[in-house]
Amino acid sequence: MFKTRLISGIILMVIALYTIISGGTILFATLLAISLIGIDEIFRAMKIVDNNSVLLRLTSYLTIVAYYLIMYFELSEYQLPVLMIGLVINMFVYVFSYPKYNAGQIMAAFFGIVYVGVMLSFIYQTRLLAGGNFHVWLIFLCSWGCDTCAYCAGVTLGKHKMAPVLSPKKSIEGAIGGVLGAALLGGIYAAVIDEKIMEYVIICAIGALIAMVGDLAASAIKRNQDIKDYGSLIPGHGGILDRFDSVIFVAPIIFILSRLLLVQ
Repeated sequence: MFKTRLISGIILMVIALYTIISGGTILFATLLAISLIGIDEIFRAMKIVDNNSVLLRLTSYLTIVAYYLIMYFELSEYQLPVLMIGLVINMFVYVFSYPKYNAGQIMAAFFGIVYVGVMLSFIYQTRLLAGGNFHVWLIFLCSWGCDTCAYCAGVTLGKHKMAPVLSPKKSIEGAIGGVLGAALLGGIYAAVIDEKIMEYVIICAIGALIAMVGDLAASAIKRNQDIKDYGSLIPGHGGILDRFDSVIFVAPIIFILSRLLLVQ
């Protein structure tokens, strides 16, 4: 299992390096594909997978595609209207197909659009910022860096449970190690690329806290739905959402903090 997980992790890192360094259409297409796979995993987790749910899933996929196209052509003033239209269309489906769908399915569909499609899109939006080719890596330093540092600190120092019911293996010591480790990585990264060290440290520390919330939120959903993983697409890791659970939460935060602290 460890070997499989390691190989998958290396392949993911290579893909991330290639797509983010390339930016533009390659990054756009990759994130759109990941978003569509991710919302499909949400549908499966929420048991919206039978033939009766085809129309609801289709309108949700189309909303994500429309949102991404609006973003790609830099028509930011239409991003929120597209989401609202998507919600209204899903409500049309709900009302005029009643009682084919229940309210929980409709809410899960719109949640998937925002949780996966919109929040992941901030990777692309961060990449578009002035200096975004550097800032965008903070998303992964915060999420994956925090995860690795928290694991190491938890294994060696962990004594006090952080969320004993939801995630018994996570400790307060691990969480502190994750935040400090991510902050340190941010500082080192800033020094290497000759950027604002203190700002990068602050951003990575905040991002690490958010990353842990994202990880726990994904765990909570899986426990509520009584599933171990969101999927099996990535050997040793599970589904897209199992690997990107913290990235999803961190991406919009890094975008906001980059605009506030880094973009002149």
